[in-house]
Amino acid sequence: MTALATAAAPDTRPGGLLRAVGRTHRTALVLSLLALAAAAVALIWLHSLGDEARAGMSACSTPPTAGLPSCAAVDAITADETYRNGIFGLATALSWVMFPVAAWAGGALIGRELENGTAQLAWTQSVTPVRWLAVKLAAPAALLTVGTGGLLLLNDWARGDGNPNLVGDWYYPDTFVSTGPVAVAYALAGLALGALAGLVWRRALPATGVSLAASLVLHGVMERYRENLWPAVTRTEAGALELPRSAFQVAWSDVPRGGVPLTRATFHPESHFWPLQYVETGLLLAVAGTATAAAFLLLARRLP
Repeated sequence: MTALATAAAPDTRPGGLLRAVGRTHRTALVLSLLALAAAAVALIWLHSLGDEARAGMSACSTPPTAGLPSCAAVDAITADETYRNGIFGLATALSWVMFPVAAWAGGALIGRELENGTAQLAWTQSVTPVRWLAVKLAAPAALLTVGTGGLLLLNDWARGDGNPNLVGDWYYPDTFVSTGPVAVAYALAGLALGALAGLVWRRALPATGVSLAASLVLHGVMERYRENLWPAVTRTEAGALELPRSAFQVAWSDVPRGGVPLTRATFHPESHFWPLQYVETGLLLAVAGTATAAAFLLLARRLP
């Protein structure tokens, strides 16, 4: 009888609940680690193609002259297209990582365990609801921060000198998200929104749908209003006005004044990359913090 009671009792030692979470979501953990490893290997491979890809974008001459390679040789180089497609594909994956995270958090991490009674069983065995939710959120949050942050560093390394013809301009939506801390903030926001949806609906399927919808709205709003997160620069010149390639154009207009045509442009220079990153990251972390606080409050009010 004592042996049976011991076997049924939860592991209350430090890390016991964490190990239980790992066992319960082993499949998701393994798939995530495999995806992380595959992305890391792909970025390392793309970095190895970088020099050849940049050579394929260079000027050429027929016949070859001093400093310019043969056009026939350059035409034979296909690494630039492979490199460009690979960088853009991984940028898209990084910038949309919040969606699978939110769906998993709402459906499997929280919703399913409330639906099938696993969470309630844990609460009757010396694991408080607050501790249960804290571990449920802390473990994936730590893995998402380390994993996404590591991929960001590898992505910046693989992009080399950031030639916009190869890797896209810094203000392209997927490029912007995948080259700064905002990618980590999106993942954490998706986790928090998914957990909150799971606690509100307490069933896997509706929680998954609501998590995805909330993430889509958040992603769309941030992308739509990104240009407004930091004061833009306005330049007015007589006649034609040409902005640098790296400028994120916000508005453009012709302003006649005293018979002299003037061109006015409002834009973000490349130096605004980090201010925009920091502001958007802060807003996303605020969303994540608010959703997390709401989840704990809801747990305290509605659940045993």
